[in-house]
Amino acid sequence: MFGLSARIARGVIAWIRRRMDPGMGRQIASITGPAFLEIVLSTLFGMVDMMMVGRINPAAITSIGLTNQPFMLLLAIFSAVNVGTTAMVAWSVGSGDMPYASAVTRQSLVVNAALGVFMSALGALMARNVVVLMGAQDDTIDNAMVYFRIVSSGLVFQALSLGISAALRGAGETRLPMLYNLGSNLLNVLGNYVLIYGKFGFPRMEVAGAALSTTLSRVLACSAALYVLYRRSRLSDTMRGSYRLNRSILRRIAAIGAPAAMEQFVLQSGLILFARTVSGLGTNGFAAHQIGLNISGLSFSPSRAFGVAATTLVGQSLGAGELKKAQRYASIVHHMAIAVACLMGLVFLLFSHPLARLYTDDLAVAALAGTVLKILALAQPGQSTQLTLAGALRGAGDTMYPLYASIFGIWIFRVTVAYVFVNVLGWGLIGAWSALVLDQYTRALIVLLRFRSGKWKVSRRKDPSDDIAREA
Repeated sequence: MFGLSARIARGVIAWIRRRMDPGMGRQIASITGPAFLEIVLSTLFGMVDMMMVGRINPAAITSIGLTNQPFMLLLAIFSAVNVGTTAMVAWSVGSGDMPYASAVTRQSLVVNAALGVFMSALGALMARNVVVLMGAQDDTIDNAMVYFRIVSSGLVFQALSLGISAALRGAGETRLPMLYNLGSNLLNVLGNYVLIYGKFGFPRMEVAGAALSTTLSRVLACSAALYVLYRRSRLSDTMRGSYRLNRSILRRIAAIGAPAAMEQFVLQSGLILFARTVSGLGTNGFAAHQIGLNISGLSFSPSRAFGVAATTLVGQSLGAGELKKAQRYASIVHHMAIAVACLMGLVFLLFSHPLARLYTDDLAVAALAGTVLKILALAQPGQSTQLTLAGALRGAGDTMYPLYASIFGIWIFRVTVAYVFVNVLGWGLIGAWSALVLDQYTRALIVLLRFRSGKWKVSRRKDPSDDIAREA
């Protein structure tokens, strides 16, 4: 297995070298590099966050883990706005129309702010119902409720930050989101240390402290993002203008982003049921599962960064009318993601147990989590393919096929097959994660077939809203 992964990585690197000229390499690196650094370091900060909570007890990990998928479901609606924003800003920048890119960004801010207020209120009011639905047990329900309510209060700030980051990435500016998001995550870790354990005269708040630190860090990230957008970005000079709702822009954002939002609803609702299946294995089993998911974020990070690059580069190339260049960018970025995925798989195979032990002193939980990471190693090529090529399709405005991929992968394998593996065949946590591997390859196959068809390259040109009157 080790030798095979290394050979695949070497072969992919050789393919990239034959097909990539220096100019393309610099362009990919300028966008992927900051996005990669931001996502990887943010994931590492998130891992440290969970490690700090894990030092309380396994029930504390489970309390926070139970809320992760519901939060992602609450945020799914923003995908419609943010995916549409990134694509439209990228097209506008590619065609040299910066005023229109800023007009799209202003509309995104207004909608995200309104939706954020609504989601914050909904999350705070529905906290108990949500954690009960997720299968919280007597030793986790109170902490889970407290965590959910506090973090829900900051969703409006997170919504604004996500919208600004989406616009900046569409403009090819991945360095600026990297800076303010990394600063926010660093402050979150420091806040965790102070508030979870009660340092420097503050009370020991444990799970509630982790929630409060997360919320405060999101307020600071939002403030920094607003400053960057209006003072330091490529969009700053044209951000002054009307904030009244523009129906033509909003229709176009919705046309592109609605399938992405539906994809997130399908994905997150399926993952909630997947989490429910695993939660039936008890506190230790779910704690091990949560450790596996937390570490798996490290493997998602490079592919997500390559997906960001694919979205931006494909969108800007199509905006400039360069279809062949868009195809080339997407293929090179995909192969780069595969090479990194093989290396990540090797890391999980070699260091699964030491990684798990960073989270807990409970040997039984660590052993289960180590097994989960070995299974996760098998999913890496499929995972990188579906994330990267889905990013390319979104850059072209072709957002239906990532939705189809999620429907088939999540609901057939992570929901149905996982339930059978865990509850019918009695395979426990191994069965749940085996279903996860099948899900990743199913989604990868669907987006790969769509990408190879080449039909995504004409998706934007077929968009009936291309002739809308542009806002000055």
